[in-house]
Amino acid sequence: MSGEYDREDLVREIKGYALKNAYEHGGKAVPGPVISKVLGRHPKLREKAREIAKLVREIVEEINKLSPDEQERQLKEEYSFILEKYHREEKPKSLPKLPKASKYKVIRTRFAPNPDFLIHLGNARPALLSYEYSRMYKGRMILRFEDTDPKTKPPLPEAYRLIKEDLRWLGIRWDEEYIQSLRMEIYYKIAEELIRKGGAYVDLCSQKEFRKYKLSGKPCPHRNQSIDKNIELFDKMKEGYFDEGSAVLRVKTDLKSPDPSVIDWVAFRIINTDRHPHPIVGSRYIVWPTYNFAAGVDDHLMGITHILRGKEHSVNTLKQSYLYRHLGWEYPEVINLGRLHLEGLILSKSLIKALIKENPGKFSGPDDIRFGTIASLRNRGIEAETIRQLIMEVGVKPTDAKISWENIAAANRKIIDSRSRRFMGVFNPVKVIIRNYSGPAKLELPNHPENEDLGKRVIKIPEAKEIEVFAESNDVADGMKSGGLRLMEFCNVEDIRRVNDIYIAHYIGGGVEQAKRKGYKIVQWVPSWDYVKLIVKVPEKLELTIKEGVAEPEVRRLKIGEKIQFVRFGFIKVEKVLNGLIYAIYMHR
Repeated sequence: MSGEYDREDLVREIKGYALKNAYEHGGKAVPGPVISKVLGRHPKLREKAREIAKLVREIVEEINKLSPDEQERQLKEEYSFILEKYHREEKPKSLPKLPKASKYKVIRTRFAPNPDFLIHLGNARPALLSYEYSRMYKGRMILRFEDTDPKTKPPLPEAYRLIKEDLRWLGIRWDEEYIQSLRMEIYYKIAEELIRKGGAYVDLCSQKEFRKYKLSGKPCPHRNQSIDKNIELFDKMKEGYFDEGSAVLRVKTDLKSPDPSVIDWVAFRIINTDRHPHPIVGSRYIVWPTYNFAAGVDDHLMGITHILRGKEHSVNTLKQSYLYRHLGWEYPEVINLGRLHLEGLILSKSLIKALIKENPGKFSGPDDIRFGTIASLRNRGIEAETIRQLIMEVGVKPTDAKISWENIAAANRKIIDSRSRRFMGVFNPVKVIIRNYSGPAKLELPNHPENEDLGKRVIKIPEAKEIEVFAESNDVADGMKSGGLRLMEFCNVEDIRRVNDIYIAHYIGGGVEQAKRKGYKIVQWVPSWDYVKLIVKVPEKLELTIKEGVAEPEVRRLKIGEKIQFVRFGFIKVEKVLNGLIYAIYMHR
């Protein structure tokens, strides 16, 4: 390296940018943005771009061997100057101020997913907004797994980890983490306190009986039983004295409430965990808090100041307000968000579960590229930055919003276009023999028409008078009608004719101006003497179309997960390389 730059300082700088890149992308840094950052800051190093790129790749490989937690630790402890700069650059400016923010010493937000499934784009909205607000006010964000329904919403053991992976990939970092199933004794203690304050009672009526009382606006016979009796019955619930469905603990509310679901709502119910064991605590507990009790209690105990959630949860705010009144607590501020609809992809957990169950073998799982889960979008090749941008654009509106697949594709294209190498691929290939070839023996092609940092590639041309290439069938047919074609970055041909399944053409020169004068179409091509076979999965709503083709030789050097653009076809993401074949996923145009 040039003496103008100290190698040790440069290595430290590259490592810092690599750690930042990994921090932004779920623990996996990619060399391209790091190279661009370094060369952008040090233009004089451009003459050593190849050497810099090699060094960056080596460092990125080392960084990617670290766990996400270790990457974050090093970034915060050893490269805090880069992290601070990143936070300043990324500080959201479009978010409105939080209501009554000045009332609180520390703003505390939370994201509380149910680990019964992976999170989707709709879930990501409150998660990202809660995180951005915690940063905006230099507060704290809490991640809380709400997993207290092992019967109707049984948690998936792997979901706890996968949800955290999705959040990290989105660039979300939480300050505290809780799992509700590990807080059962806390809920029991608060329930006893609620009973002693006269705010709850154990109901032994059947659901049918209680419904009659509720609809008539009358209290059930157990509502006015003594506090001691309620404590006794609640203890019996916990001891297994009652069967599932024969006893519940209810919160006292207004018997005249216009919404029947609010009237004396259930705070605890019995679940047979021998039949429905919890993945974390097994069958240790049989009396479980409902969502509204556990969430309401935790929001208070964890000091949550602002709750961002869908407006469909407004009834939960009303239910929990009774709990807070009985216990003398102050309810947090609530920001209601409108529903987020994704056109062209499925967000509904229940629908995705049903599709997977009803179509065995058709879908790879909840992360299938045809769904709208965060893992699905990541597998499809969508950048975390794309999702962050779209959610920030929607913001905190209480009205419903729509994001189409076209919106996602356009935003993603804008982000990745300048950093994605471009290659030629042919998906309906025919052979074209070029006669009387007298052009150069090798071609040096730029990997991007504008970004020189992405380098060049070389295609060697055989020493022969006849050169055979692959081209698109439709393009060759068009060339026959118009009189000729230009093979991109290669040569011009004319007098095209078909002989059986092969086309014959004649070389007339290599200049692009010649092709323009003649009005010839510029088409992609692939050398038949050195090529790689492609198999590309193209998602179309709930179907997958498989497109097979061929691509130029440089494509065989692509790594799994790498994203490139095929000219006139679109962006693809490499899924796997097997037996000399490149398997890829079509992202978008």
